[in-house]
Amino acid sequence: MAKEHSFDITAEVDKQELKNALEQAKKEVGSRYDFKGLHVEIEYNEKAKAITLLAPSDGKAEAMMDIVVSKAIKRGIAPSALKETKRESVGGNNTKLTLALIDTIGSDDAKKIVKEIKAQKLKVQASIRGEEVRVSGKSIDDLQECMRAIKAMNLELPLQFTNLT
Repeated sequence: MAKEHSFDITAEVDKQELKNALEQAKKEVGSRYDFKGLHVEIEYNEKAKAITLLAPSDGKAEAMMDIVVSKAIKRGIAPSALKETKRESVGGNNTKLTLALIDTIGSDDAKKIVKEIKAQKLKVQASIRGEEVRVSGKSIDDLQECMRAIKAMNLELPLQFTNLT
């Protein structure tokens, strides 16, 4: 009866779903009237965890970013997983927009999460395990209350609660 329950807090992004979302975004950009005849690019660098958008103007780059984010949302990827890191003008009035893929919980954010869990004074234990936080306790109700508190923190991370046992 004294079974220990637990769950993991991660910020993992499904890479295949992201690639599918980018392919859908490329198709939509290619078929839209306002992009006809324009040189536009959407590139994904998996090692650098970055998406690069190249468009002939700032407005077109912004529209492409909106398309990418909306396709990602439809594929189950949180919009907080994509963060604009750099916007620069490149040759001939073109705009290059770089989006960073956020798919890990940094040590500072993990410490904030653990601190918030302890501040809730619930009968749960939280531990940082690399890029995830493990929360365990005897009551599932306490674990669910812990989840609500973490969601209420509104961190700029695509948090997921996994492995609830």
